[in-house]
Amino acid sequence: MNRDDVYPCMTECAAEAARIARGVAPRQLDAPTPCGEWDVRALANHWVLYTSHGLEHRARRIPLPEELTRQDFTADPAWADAYAGQLDRAVAAWADPQVWEGDIDLGFMTMPAVEIASLIVKELAVHGWDMATATGQELHVSEATARLVLDVVEAHAEVYRQYDGFAAPVPLPDDAPALERALALSGRDPRRAEASTAGH
Repeated sequence: MNRDDVYPCMTECAAEAARIARGVAPRQLDAPTPCGEWDVRALANHWVLYTSHGLEHRARRIPLPEELTRQDFTADPAWADAYAGQLDRAVAAWADPQVWEGDIDLGFMTMPAVEIASLIVKELAVHGWDMATATGQELHVSEATARLVLDVVEAHAEVYRQYDGFAAPVPLPDDAPALERALALSGRDPRRAEASTAGH
């Protein structure tokens, strides 16, 4: 996996995340999500923090300021537009090929930059699906992006499960689409999206 594999998927997922965020109605912020006890507000704050601010800070090799980790981004009525702007800045930061070289210090461990980037693409897509499912929308990604997300989930699912980041895998046919298999392996039921959008 290299920049040429991951960067187009990052760009695609960032645009899709921005679109989904703009589709969230203020009345939906207290609605439940597929993420355990998180409501839409909690999911949005996690999503914004790590997939836009975190994405840019990783590229620049600087830690996230503590005050940013405590911020309620959804308190701003224009949070979705702010998120879209921050996603643009983050993706632009990763446009520099040099950013993809070497490792990134996470504070508790170091990882290759390309692996960090792929993990955040996974966060953009999987939490994008969570947000879309919670708010009556749909996540749309290309087959190449779905395959990359599946590869990342397959490589890291057990580690995520050790830290309660993923629930138990959901059974799914082996011939299911790549994105559905990624969601199922991460403990999400892709059939939930069909049910949540049926009435919208």
